[in-house]
Amino acid sequence: MTEAIEKLRNVALVGHGGAGKTSISEALLFNTGVINRQGRVEDGNTAMDFEPEEVKRQSSISTAFHQIEWNEHTVTLIDTPGDQNFFSDTRLCLQAADGAVVVVDGVDGVKVQTEQAWDFADEFDLPRVIFINKLDRERASFRRAFGEAQKIFKPKPIMIQLPIGKEDEFKGVVDLVAMKAYIYDNAGKAVETDMPAEMKDEVEIERETLVENIAETDDELLERYLEGETLTDDELKIALRKGTLARLFVPVLCGSATGNIGIDLLLNTITADLPSPVDRGSKSGIDLSGDGEIERQPIAEAPFSAFVFKTVADPYAGRLSIFRVVSGQLGGDGTFYNTSKETKERFNQLLAVTGKEQKQIDGAGPGAIVAVAKLKETKTGDTLCDETDKIKFTCAEPLPNLISYAISPKSKGDEDKIFTSLGKLLEEDTALKLERNMETRQTIISGAGQIHIEVGVDKLKRKFNVGVELALPRIPYRETIKKKVRAQGKHKKQTGGHGQFGDCWIDMEPLPRGKGFEFVDGIVGGAIPKTYIPAVEKGIVESAEKGVLAGYPAVDFRVTLNDGSFHAVDSSEMAFKIAGSLAFKKAVADALPVLLEPIMNVTITTPDEYMGDIMGDLNGRRGRVMGMDNEGKNQVIKAQVPMAEFLTYAPDLRSITGGRGVFTMDFSHYVEVPSQLAVKVIEATNKEKDQ
Repeated sequence: MTEAIEKLRNVALVGHGGAGKTSISEALLFNTGVINRQGRVEDGNTAMDFEPEEVKRQSSISTAFHQIEWNEHTVTLIDTPGDQNFFSDTRLCLQAADGAVVVVDGVDGVKVQTEQAWDFADEFDLPRVIFINKLDRERASFRRAFGEAQKIFKPKPIMIQLPIGKEDEFKGVVDLVAMKAYIYDNAGKAVETDMPAEMKDEVEIERETLVENIAETDDELLERYLEGETLTDDELKIALRKGTLARLFVPVLCGSATGNIGIDLLLNTITADLPSPVDRGSKSGIDLSGDGEIERQPIAEAPFSAFVFKTVADPYAGRLSIFRVVSGQLGGDGTFYNTSKETKERFNQLLAVTGKEQKQIDGAGPGAIVAVAKLKETKTGDTLCDETDKIKFTCAEPLPNLISYAISPKSKGDEDKIFTSLGKLLEEDTALKLERNMETRQTIISGAGQIHIEVGVDKLKRKFNVGVELALPRIPYRETIKKKVRAQGKHKKQTGGHGQFGDCWIDMEPLPRGKGFEFVDGIVGGAIPKTYIPAVEKGIVESAEKGVLAGYPAVDFRVTLNDGSFHAVDSSEMAFKIAGSLAFKKAVADALPVLLEPIMNVTITTPDEYMGDIMGDLNGRRGRVMGMDNEGKNQVIKAQVPMAEFLTYAPDLRSITGGRGVFTMDFSHYVEVPSQLAVKVIEATNKEKDQ
């Protein structure tokens, strides 16, 4: 069993959208005989991009999985999205990988999502290789892309291949380790050939650099190399694997996925130089039967444990939970314990995920990525294990949400249906968040970007036949006062029987921002009976919920009830509640009422070259910069900005920085709205209420 685990490779393909990850997956599937025809993303017929939304946008929006066999190894391909809108899925699924192929576009070079994917790989300590793709395209440059990678990435990329030809004359690859040249025909078949004469000097220089880089991983090899001794190919291969697994360097390969050039050599590198679950070693978790952490080794004899890293919602097949087995074995059916939900779960079939299909299997061991359907309680991030030996793994959290919309059903009566369907959609896409804002009476959906939200809406319609409308969320403004006043609230009404009488005098004064509402009982001498005083407060509280300027809640004021009168027969709690409401409205009108707006704490991380544009944009949004700091190769700006100015910041920041800037925000405090803007807000709000 250990030998079988050593032959496993769980490999994630990561990089910027459009770099060719799905095309590489397609070529890998074709070369290993899984598919008999190599599809194209542009034609919408690839094995890994099968969702209608992916075909429509010609871009991956969800991680896909498939298994291939090569050199007596089993490789699980993890084809991740490269669009920033869906990068949370990339991060979550990287938890299941043992190694990564970082795909760099030979034309566009290293782009922002490639950098972020590299950071994710660092987060999970993943050994990796770089594949420079699309070298058969116009303006492609292996040297330029390699130079960018060397400048940006650590550990250092080292060249183990050279391209033969460039752009439309790109036709093969030189293997600098084996010192062999391969020319590919139109069907992607490689023929070993003599080293091109015009490349002899270049090959010798790069071979010498490679040998030096590899030798530096081993003191004995380095000493022999420095003494002028020739290192054998086998010694170099062993040291190359050792250095890759130790993350001392990152091998760089090259080719063309659509031309099927260099894909077989990439497969060789995946099986030879990227780690197995055994190489990755144990995974630590919380010991639920004791204190502290425990380690689970990737061996079949250990207790079963696994973690769920992805969920797929299907309206017909139900919820599909995809998980990575950490230790132990799992049969084709049975039960396991969910320590995150503290419940047993039963499954009837164990499945291997193969693109858009699932294949029933008899069992799985350490390192396997498998799925089961229709678990009742299990969600993404949960730990599954043997009930007699409980453990809980800590899983990565989704990336922060950057944009929000108010969502509502297109058809009346679909309110319940929309919440049920959204609940299933959120199980599949944990980066989406849903909440009900009781103040604005809106349902708010939040995601990583506008496209992220739009794709979610498309899925709602396709999978659950629910049509929805999106709108910018209402801003939760507040109202307050600036002056101390005194006012009377008197309610007197005579009817045929008992009348209604309530009379109160209040002092109203502003409180410091954020203090809310205070009520002080200042009645002396029984001017108002004690039984009616709570009614006065209730009348004030209810009126304050709607304010007087534009119907927003009034906050940060104190009311002191200090005088009034009552009628022995006609007074009642209702009469004093109305009197309190009247007193509040009169007082606010005289107390210089103003509008307050929420201010958000914003943290923007951006490359240095965009600082000027971002600062100018923040000034235009009435933002106030609180500080700046360095974070690696980026600058971090901390600012406070009105929420009203930041609702659509995500696409604007992407435009300013070419997709390289990111931000987070959370609520800070309320401040007074500038008078000229307050007039516009009040007019717009009152107009909306009148419609």
